[in-house]
Amino acid sequence: MTRIALHRPVAALSRFWRDEAGTTLVELAMVIPLFLLLFFALIDFGRMGAEYVMADKAMQRAARIAVTRPPACPGTLPPSNDRGTSPTAPKFGTSCSAAANVCAVPVAMTCTAVAGNPSGNPTVDEIWAAISPLLPVNSTEANLSFRYDPHDPNDPNAPQLGFLGGPYVPIVTVELVSLQFTFVTPLSGLAALASPGGSGFTAGPRLTFPAMSTSLPAEDLADGDPNTN
Repeated sequence: MTRIALHRPVAALSRFWRDEAGTTLVELAMVIPLFLLLFFALIDFGRMGAEYVMADKAMQRAARIAVTRPPACPGTLPPSNDRGTSPTAPKFGTSCSAAANVCAVPVAMTCTAVAGNPSGNPTVDEIWAAISPLLPVNSTEANLSFRYDPHDPNDPNAPQLGFLGGPYVPIVTVELVSLQFTFVTPLSGLAALASPGGSGFTAGPRLTFPAMSTSLPAEDLADGDPNTN
C-alpha cells in the first residue's frame, strides 16, 4: 500500500516533466524580448546616425554664415590688425606671419547663445533659422557656441592671418555643445527583460552627442545684405 502511494506522485511528476504542451509559448517569451531589442536598436541607432550626420552638416552651414556676418557674440572685434610689439617696427602691409609680434594679437571672443536669443542678435537668428531644420527637435540656440580666435584653435602654432594695417581676420568656429539624443524606444527596459533575471520596462534614455565644430577664416564681419552668402 505504501509502495503504491509513493509511486503515484513519482509517476505524476514524471508525466509533468515529459509533457511538452506550452513549450512554444515559453520559447516565444524568451525570444520576443531579444527580437524587440534588436528591432528597436536598429530604429534608434539609425536615427542617431542620421541626426549626427545632419548636425555635422548644420555646423558647416552655420560657420559659412558666421564668417560673413557681424559677430554672434556681444562686443566688438578690432577692425584692423594693429602694430604688435616687434622691435623692428615693420611697415604696414607686412604679413602678420612674417615674424613674431608683427601684429597685435587680440583676445579671443567666445560666447554661447541663449535659448530663444533674448538679446536679438541678428546673426544668431539667421544661423538658427538656417540650421534648426537639420537639428534634433530638442535642440535650441543654447546648443551653439561661437569663437572668434586670432589663431586656428586646433593648431596653437598656426600663424596669424592678415597683414599689418589690414582687416582683422579671425578664425571663426561654430560648435554644437551639450546636444542630447533621445531614444524613442525603451531599449534599456528591453535589455533588462532580455537579460537573465531582468525586469522592468523603463522609458528610453538620453545620450549626449560629442561636441562637433567647424572653423573657417572670417571673410566679412561687417553688416551687409544677408542674402548675399
